[in-house]
Formats: sequence, C-alpha cells, structure tokens
Amino acid sequence: MKKTLFGMLAATSTMLTPIAAMAQTEVQFWHAFTGRLGDLVKEQVADFNASQSEYTVVESHKGNYSETLNAGIAAFRAQEQPHILMVFEVGTATMMAAAGAIKPVHDVMTESGAKFDPDAYIGAVKGYYTSTDGEMLSLPFNSSTPVLWVNRDAMTAAGVDPDTDLSTWQNVGNVLDQLKAGGEDCPLVTAWQSWIHLENLSAYHDVPFATKDNGFAGLDAELALNGETQVAHLSAMGQWAKDGKFIYTGRRNEGGANFRGGECALFTESSAGYAGISSEAEFEFDVRPLPYWEGVGNAPQNTIIGGASLWVMSGHEADEYKGAGEFLSYLSSSDVQAAWHQNTGYLPITVEAGDATRAAGFYDENPGTDIAVIQMTAKEPTANSKGIRLGSFDQIRGIIDEELEAIWAGDKTAQEAMDSAKERGDALLRRFETANR
Repeated sequence: MKKTLFGMLAATSTMLTPIAAMAQTEVQFWHAFTGRLGDLVKEQVADFNASQSEYTVVESHKGNYSETLNAGIAAFRAQEQPHILMVFEVGTATMMAAAGAIKPVHDVMTESGAKFDPDAYIGAVKGYYTSTDGEMLSLPFNSSTPVLWVNRDAMTAAGVDPDTDLSTWQNVGNVLDQLKAGGEDCPLVTAWQSWIHLENLSAYHDVPFATKDNGFAGLDAELALNGETQVAHLSAMGQWAKDGKFIYTGRRNEGGANFRGGECALFTESSAGYAGISSEAEFEFDVRPLPYWEGVGNAPQNTIIGGASLWVMSGHEADEYKGAGEFLSYLSSSDVQAAWHQNTGYLPITVEAGDATRAAGFYDENPGTDIAVIQMTAKEPTANSKGIRLGSFDQIRGIIDEELEAIWAGDKTAQEAMDSAKERGDALLRRFETANR
C-alpha cells in the first residue's frame, strides 16, 4: 500500500472530511530484527512518527536477513515492494546489480531535500555502500564488526585469570587448553562462522578473500579463501573442535544463546552482541579485540563490517520518497545514532555520533565498547580489508558453511574443504557475472 486508508478514500470520494484531508503519507519499512534489536527499531519508528505529522512509517519484520532479502525480491516482482528494505551486507552486490529495482539513496535524499552529507559517515562504513563514482547507493544502518566476548566468571571457575591476554590466537589456544583442563565444557563458541573465521580473518591479516580487490574491481573475481592463512586457521579450529575446545552450534547466531546463558567461556561474535549480552547475561563479561595470528600477514590490519544497510526501492510516488528521505535523515542524526550505538554495540555510522558518545563518557563507563570502532578505524583499509562485494554471496556463504561443517566433523581437512568451497563458489560467481554483464 502506498497510501493510508484515509488517503485512498480522499482520492475516490468527493465528500472529504477534515480527517481525510489531513491524511499522512505511509512509508513501508521491512527489516530483519527481533528481540531487543526489534524493540529498538520499533522505538525509532515510533519516535519519528511522533516527531512530525506528514508521514507514517510502518515497520514490518520479514524474517532473518536472507528471508528479508528474498521477501523484498518477491515483492518487487509482484509490484508490492516496500519503500525501504533492510539488506545485509552480503546482498550488496546483488542490490547494486538490480539497477531497476532500487532508487539510490543519494538521489532520494537530494530530491527530497532531506538533510544529507555523505562526508558525515565514517569512511570504513560508507565505502561499502558507495558506487565506483562515489555515490551512496544505500544508507548504512546497523554496521558491526566481530570481537571476542569473555565470560569472566567461567574463566575464574576454570582457574584461568580472566585478565589473561587474548589478543592473539596463539594465546587463545593456550587458554582453551587451560579451560578444558579446568572443567569447562564449552571453552569457545562462535556466531557467523564464515563472516568471522574466513571473511574477517582474511581482512585482519591483509590477505585476499577473493581476487579483484575482493570483488570491488570487477565481476570476474574468483575466490581465494583456500590460501595458506585461511587453511592454517581452520586447521587449528578443526583440531579444537576434535578436542572439545571449540563447540559448534550453528551457522548463524545460535551460539549467542549458549554464551548469554553462561554456558561458554569465549565467544566470537558481532560487536552488536552487546544488546543481548548486556541485557541477559547474569555473569561478569567483557569484550576484547578479535584475536589474530601473530606473525601472519600484516595482522592486525582492520576488520570489516557486517550488518545491513537500508535500500530504497523503485516504483513509488514523489511524496513517499520525500517521507523515506526524511526518515533516513532522522536515523542518521547524531542523537539517534549515538543512542543506537550505545544500546546495541553497532558502530556509530557518523563521525559526529561517535564523538558525542565519547564526550558523554560512555566509553569510560563501559570499557571495551569502543573496541569495534578502534578495530575498524585504526588503520587505513587496504584492497584486502575494505570489504567483500561478490555476487550471489548469500548462496556462497551457504556453500562455505557446508564445507566448514565438514571440517568441524572431521570429514575433510581444511585444505580439502576450502578447495571445494572455491570450486563451488566460483561456479556461482561465473553465473552471476554472465547474468549481469
């Protein structure tokens, strides 16, 4: 629906009432958030709606990230697309290739007259959603990067100093030995295994995940995830899995429930895990930088973002785009972004929001909450560490997940699994390249 019920009645009836004449333009916003994050989105929408009288944003949860993207594609084909669609970062190349389905955020903001300054967004985030000619195609919304979460109580219970240096995977390996010996049943668990242990691992060590600058430089990219660095890391994790030091719980964030419930000592997860961990954990915890392999590549380089951005879909009316622009401008405002960052652990997408958070003393009062920002911005990104932009990447991640599961189960060596992932993934890349030439 492009108008509220009152709006449609006003267009078809000659008996206009004062209420119908004041109809608000409706803007549909589809997202993938539930739980605490879903509640915060509802609050943002409610606050925006209460702040003005011209537009009504209607938020709708459409499932997980993959399901939300697929719902948006299906809705566009049926000509029932929302105005704003949340798409996770691995869907960026797919959305960029769908030129007729989207209206670039840069155009929406310019045409609507909404407050918009592309330079206000932090470079590591903005660059991911920007075209080769420098125009922002979608609006960064929830951008995160992986970190290491520590259950300090579990460490102490196993006889391990909770302040032990965990900055390198070498040190983590030693601590996993101590945790297991101390009776810990779940020394290490992870979320989003491909994103953290392959995509970010590659960027953090400044080695390619794919050729052609990880896909940024052309559709003819090939996967490079079967390199020496990736295979060595996955071999170590495969041994940890065999020894009961790494517990595999699922492809997405199933391990989050285990960690928040106090069952696991260490947890590699998004910085945005802060929203759930801070509200649910009944134990002392802290957050550390993502570990790196000392002496490998250029580590630590910088990690890359996860999360999602907001895409404006084509096929709507000018007044609806103006409402979409006003809502996106509201979401980018310093106060809203600072609150979002502080409540969720997502990165502040604007420099001003980060500065405001620091000035308010939030980082001093909540040690470690600035780690994600530092980890992303301490070094200038390289061609290997600015992100990944590959077609059909959601499906490629599915392939990677299958191959990683074969490693954890002991059915394949890391080299065999990654060689297979490359072969299968490259086939999808060639199909995407052919379809989008």
